[in-house]
Amino acid sequence: MNHPTDEPCFGSFPPAVLRPAELTAFSRGGGARTIPLVTQAVGAEVFLTGQTLFEGGAGIALHTHNCPESVTILEGDAIVEIDGTEHRVTRFDTTYVAAGTPHRFRNASATEPMRILWIYASVDATRTLVGTGVTARVDTEHDKAAARTRDWPRPRHSPGTGTQP
Repeated sequence: MNHPTDEPCFGSFPPAVLRPAELTAFSRGGGARTIPLVTQAVGAEVFLTGQTLFEGGAGIALHTHNCPESVTILEGDAIVEIDGTEHRVTRFDTTYVAAGTPHRFRNASATEPMRILWIYASVDATRTLVGTGVTARVDTEHDKAAARTRDWPRPRHSPGTGTQP
């Protein structure tokens, strides 16, 4: 899609300041927790972002997506497997993985935490687990986790900061 420089390629939405420490982290199992950040709930129309935190030794299953994904290591060291090849990555190293490419992350340390920032190139991103073939929308996974944890504290709106509930 080609847009003139003075025409936005997305709709209008209220700005938001998102503070991961104030948002609910959803368990992905196996010692990994995800914090959704830029989602349709805050007006995203083009991409999704969030963070996943890994306890020492934790990892996620081999999977693919229906759109490109970029991941930046924010804390710790990781082993990322991309299409069968393992790479050791550290703070601020960034991956860019094409749609349909099998990949996974695991914490390289048995004791120290690891944190990643993920960005999907579509608000309609899906994850397909290679081992089972099960496909789910990324944002639906967060909705299901939210339903299971509805008694947890919800994100707070901070007047004047643009933080959305």
